[in-house]
Amino acid sequence: MNARNHAHYFSTDPGENILYGGLSKSIDLPYECGSGTCGTCKARLISGELVDHWPEAPGRKYIKSSDEFLMCQCSAVTDAVLEVPAFVHPIEVGACTPDFLGGRIQTVSALTHDVMAISIELWEPVDFDAGQFYLVQVPGVEGFRAWSMVNYQRHATTLDFVIKKKPGGALSDWLFSASREGIEVEVFGPLGKATFHPDLGQNLLCIAGGSGIAGMMSILSRAAQCLYFTRYAGDVFFGVRSAKDAFYLDEFAYLCSQFPQTLHITVAMSEEEAPASVVADYPQLRFEKGFVHEVAGRSMQGRYADVRAYLAGPPPAVDASIRMLLQARVATNNIRYDKFS
Repeated sequence: MNARNHAHYFSTDPGENILYGGLSKSIDLPYECGSGTCGTCKARLISGELVDHWPEAPGRKYIKSSDEFLMCQCSAVTDAVLEVPAFVHPIEVGACTPDFLGGRIQTVSALTHDVMAISIELWEPVDFDAGQFYLVQVPGVEGFRAWSMVNYQRHATTLDFVIKKKPGGALSDWLFSASREGIEVEVFGPLGKATFHPDLGQNLLCIAGGSGIAGMMSILSRAAQCLYFTRYAGDVFFGVRSAKDAFYLDEFAYLCSQFPQTLHITVAMSEEEAPASVVADYPQLRFEKGFVHEVAGRSMQGRYADVRAYLAGPPPAVDASIRMLLQARVATNNIRYDKFS
């Protein structure tokens, strides 16, 4: 593989997607979603033969010529030379190297009318960083889906996720249509660079819409475990449409009770004012009406110094949050997100 800096050589298993093969060999190939939607892993075929496992992948709209392809959807059937328009380096020593693992769906429970919590038990323990995601493939549904972990611990034996029902989504329909506990699955990861480490030494700002809160919960979990909020401030903004769409309020309240002076969590409801009963039940939390990026922008005015921002959720919400932060002159290296919807 040719990159802008130098060449890298790696092998893949028969039928293995090129992106996954390179990442599992500790080569930090470019990607965002890893599942065919974003187009970030676009490359150009110089020589050799490939097979495209998903010619209809949404990310193909970013392909401009017949020799370009998505590394996350194509595998090599011969020796191949490809070129990526980016600098490519080995994955840092000590980082969590992605790999394939097996497991089974352990528990499934409803959080709201269209949001589900799912826990996958792994056949062997894994390490991942707070804020990362795994690609998950279930039997009978073509392709992997990117899901952010809610939990955080080293040598984890389970991966906990939050899944929102998407009308017409093949995996969503599969998951919500019947009990899936006990079903065996395949996962690949960990992936993602919107990660938190206690050595960061900055205040935290988390802005998430809907099920995008999953990765933020992992970040908050690690920060709480190491008592990060005894030294630094945390501001979390969780956007939903209405009270019936809100979840994790008990978990938020518990976190705020641990760090009442430094951790502030605001639930933004775009379609209604928070019911008085909800406000009364959760005095530790703040509730405001508006889109989550608007609520965050109002609250954070004049408080962006020494802040690292993490964003997640539907692409329009992430894009709006990025614009808000750039207008507030937050440096791009302090804005982290994985946009894989």
